[in-house]
Amino acid sequence: LLGALQVSVSLPPPCVSLGFLSPMSVSTEEFMVIGPSKPIVAVLGADVMLPCLVSPAMDVENMELRWFHSKFSEAVFIYQNQREQREEQLAQYRGRTSLVKDFLFQGEAAVRIHNVQAFDNGLYTCFFRMGIFHEEASVELKVAGVGSAPQVHITGPEEDGVRVVCMASGWFPKPQVQWRALSGEKFLMFSETQAQDGEGLFTIETTLVMRDSSSGNVTCSVLNPILSQEKAMAIFIPEPFFPQSSPWKPVFMVILTVLMLPILGDAFYIMREHTSKLQETQEWKKLHRDKEEIQQIKEEALKARDELQADLDWRKSVYLVGSVSLDPESAHSSLDVSDDKTTMTLKDSTKYTEFGFYSILGHEGITSGCCYWEVEIRNADKSEWALGVCRRDVERKGWYRECPGKGFWVVGMYGYTFSSLPDNSELLVPVSQRVGVFLDLKEGDVSFYNMTDGSHIFSFPLASSSGTLFPYFRLRSGDVSLTICSGVGG
Repeated sequence: LLGALQVSVSLPPPCVSLGFLSPMSVSTEEFMVIGPSKPIVAVLGADVMLPCLVSPAMDVENMELRWFHSKFSEAVFIYQNQREQREEQLAQYRGRTSLVKDFLFQGEAAVRIHNVQAFDNGLYTCFFRMGIFHEEASVELKVAGVGSAPQVHITGPEEDGVRVVCMASGWFPKPQVQWRALSGEKFLMFSETQAQDGEGLFTIETTLVMRDSSSGNVTCSVLNPILSQEKAMAIFIPEPFFPQSSPWKPVFMVILTVLMLPILGDAFYIMREHTSKLQETQEWKKLHRDKEEIQQIKEEALKARDELQADLDWRKSVYLVGSVSLDPESAHSSLDVSDDKTTMTLKDSTKYTEFGFYSILGHEGITSGCCYWEVEIRNADKSEWALGVCRRDVERKGWYRECPGKGFWVVGMYGYTFSSLPDNSELLVPVSQRVGVFLDLKEGDVSFYNMTDGSHIFSFPLASSSGTLFPYFRLRSGDVSLTICSGVGG
């Protein structure tokens, strides 16, 4: 399925022992993901496969398989629980992708992209996960398309020559244009402009000024650098098209140059003095303007900080401090709960006997009003965790999806990304070490704040039928703990 291959591996510490399930037996092997060592070339409108495999060979039918662009959340295709998952898939790939399943049993998988478009061009990542262990590899796709043949025409005289224009459209990527004389000699001096249409295809227009009336034919060629396919068009330029020059013209130009030299010298001196003074004035104005802009930026930053702090202070004054404690009866068997019911950790952060999420609920449900609580996360940026609120009757066994549609309103670390569901979109804020959860059942809103710097993280609207909600805490991997802080400010 793959040709020459390359390996992208980041193995966990030697002490980690992971189990992988297959239809016939249980294996504790770790694996590597291998992708093609060379870029894959696809022609516009055709189909293409992006293959990856695992080593050592093993059945990957029960793994999570994901192909994505630059971000984990920009999913091109997701295979999970032995079927295609479309919730996180980018709209432009829905209905255009499928999984080649013929060799899943021997560790080879490929996603097929149908009707390749220009925007499919670029670097992809294939991501394979079994339980908490995952690896990935890169796959580069080069999209190429040959457009129209160049159209060449004469647009008129240009100084002492003839202006010739060549135009071609529908090419990808940007093609290489070359002008050649009948003898095969290449013209190096010409202008070129380019534009891309809504589908990302290039239109090229290049202009050449012919000054040698003896050239006769001139050829414009357009080359696709990936496919090495070329289209060309030649045009014949009759000698009468070239402007006729007078034999007295060179003599006149020499006399005019001699007469103009003293005038040009005086003009150059005056211009130099004027330019020097103008430059000093412009530098002073720029310095003054930069100082004003810096001052304005500082004032706006202070104002924004004060507004964020004021909003957080207002919420603290209006919302009641929730008396939140952990309910050991609702805890997953892999979790350890402290005696004071405020801290949860993984019983063993290096070994796992089953796959899934490990969660626990708060002891008391919240039915009305406004309240908030704060949670301290140890190693927040080096582990996988989530917190927020959920309904009592949510499904919390094995694999499940934390999103409002399933009764969860949470933020947390998913893989290497600080995200919010349902769209698993990356939160463009620093990973919080201390998070405040502000629940307003009257207005139907749950908001998350970074309690270290007072910045807002994310807010969810609550459905009118949400009912009683419980504080929700979940761990998945890493040396991590979640601690409910006592009182305002912990």
